[in-house]
Amino acid sequence: MVGLVVFDAMVKVYDLGFSECLRVVVFHGERELSTNQIIDHLGIHSAKQQLGKTHVAQKHNFILPVSECEFNITTAIEDIGHSSPLTPGHRPPRCTGAAIQVAIALLEGSSVPTGSRIMVFTSGPATMGPGIVVSQDLNQSIRTHRDINGGHAPFYNKSCEYYKKISEKLTDISMVLDLFACSLDQVGVTEMRPPVERSGGFMMLAESFESDQFKKCVRHIFSRDEQGFLNMCFDATIEIITTKDVKICGAIGPCVSLKKKNGSVSEMEIGEGGTNTWKLGTITDKTCIAFFFQVSEEQKAQPGTAFFIQFITKYRHGNMGVRKRVTSAARRWVSAGAPEIAAGFDQETAAAVMARLAVHETQKNFPREVVRWLDKELISFASKFGDYIHEDPSSFRLSSNFSLYPQFMYHLRRSQFIDVFNSSPDETAFFQLMLNREGVVGSLIMIQPTLFQYSFDGPPIPVLLDVCSLSPDVILLFDSYFYVVIHYGSKIAQWKKMGYDKDPNHESFRKLLEAPAIEAEQLVAQRIPVPKLVKCEQHSSQARFLLAKLNPSATHKSSYVDGSEVIMTDDVSLQVFLEHLQELAVQG
Repeated sequence: MVGLVVFDAMVKVYDLGFSECLRVVVFHGERELSTNQIIDHLGIHSAKQQLGKTHVAQKHNFILPVSECEFNITTAIEDIGHSSPLTPGHRPPRCTGAAIQVAIALLEGSSVPTGSRIMVFTSGPATMGPGIVVSQDLNQSIRTHRDINGGHAPFYNKSCEYYKKISEKLTDISMVLDLFACSLDQVGVTEMRPPVERSGGFMMLAESFESDQFKKCVRHIFSRDEQGFLNMCFDATIEIITTKDVKICGAIGPCVSLKKKNGSVSEMEIGEGGTNTWKLGTITDKTCIAFFFQVSEEQKAQPGTAFFIQFITKYRHGNMGVRKRVTSAARRWVSAGAPEIAAGFDQETAAAVMARLAVHETQKNFPREVVRWLDKELISFASKFGDYIHEDPSSFRLSSNFSLYPQFMYHLRRSQFIDVFNSSPDETAFFQLMLNREGVVGSLIMIQPTLFQYSFDGPPIPVLLDVCSLSPDVILLFDSYFYVVIHYGSKIAQWKKMGYDKDPNHESFRKLLEAPAIEAEQLVAQRIPVPKLVKCEQHSSQARFLLAKLNPSATHKSSYVDGSEVIMTDDVSLQVFLEHLQELAVQG
């Protein structure tokens, strides 16, 4: 079943069952109405479900099966246009917040709250009504990170409060909010982040609705399983049961705490805490949530004894059947300092979890403070698990199970999740939202991107994420999850311009150009949201997507050979970072 709500200065709800002409119910975009007021204006009333009777959705003309309204909804979409002419020097009137409120009320009044999602398609920021992001006057620029941190974003706090209420409403009635923002400017993703993230909704940032990026994402959402049902699962809950020696601290991911406390819930809260049960508006086979536990001080664990953690996941499948899955994990306690601790350490997972914790910290502290917190935690980690002679940095060693972890933390400190310089608030909100729901492999690519080298010397090989990997006679394939970059060395680019790839005598060169292009296309096709594909030449402006992530082992301040690549930055290199870490860790 589908409905259509269109908004500019007004919110228009289309009557899809009225075939004689386009019939709409109009709401003023400046007004914030209650759910009951909207339902009354629409003339629909929710039928109460009686105990023991099967729930049947009330049918009316605002929400109909696609088969019954395909012509009307197509006609309505083609009819979309501005209700009033645009004023020069002003942004278009856009009441996004009011439109979302009307859509929620429409679904709630239709008695179909379970298994429903609101998909918002917008090409600009809200300029009026509840949830306003910026005024219509183009002389007033949209807020930046500095404006938000300095308290100079006049609409920010009020809009955030409005969308937090929307988020709570979506949780109560098990709805999902998706956001498709296609614009060259910001659209207010920062303010709208809570309802999208907490409901588990889909978010996509693109430049145009005509892009393949947008079309692939929409097709993905409406994909079907082998039985023909939509690959959508709704109204999910996750309950955790533990033995007495383990306490539940919380969770970070696309979930909401239901505040159900019992004896296994810790007083220390991390993320969505204070509960042993969480709610998810939707769940997929890619959903990833980080749960945090604490060793109970009341129950002294005996080495060698077992403890258990059980996850009970319940959700409504696309065929509207309810499914429950129970997953139990058993582990054994060991004494402090036991070799099993080091042997069982997963540094990739630890890096992904620390990234989520760091993003959580950015909601409360400035980036510089979050970097200090990360450094403090890393020094403590190195001091505890490193092998060294006291106050002798040259003796410091980390075993293979720990050796990559400091490198991950170095790249996390410099990532767009913490260092928001050169990112808009909307981009930062999108990046952090995606990190908080991605699995370990995807999270690691976001933190420390992959870099492959293609050359005439042999098959593609992974190379260091370092400026020394740049060379004029190689092609680099860079994957940072959000961007896939094909970087042509200066000689390769010159040969390409001279058309050597079209010469039959240079078949090997043609194959060299094709190999990274094919691999890049596969990466783009497999990933949702679709990453942006960038093809650039060495020393070109778009090479910045790669240079910004490379380890600056050679800078304009260091001694280097003429002709070698350098990065103009004041950031310390990975080698200097590790040297400082060793000096601080061996102090005990």
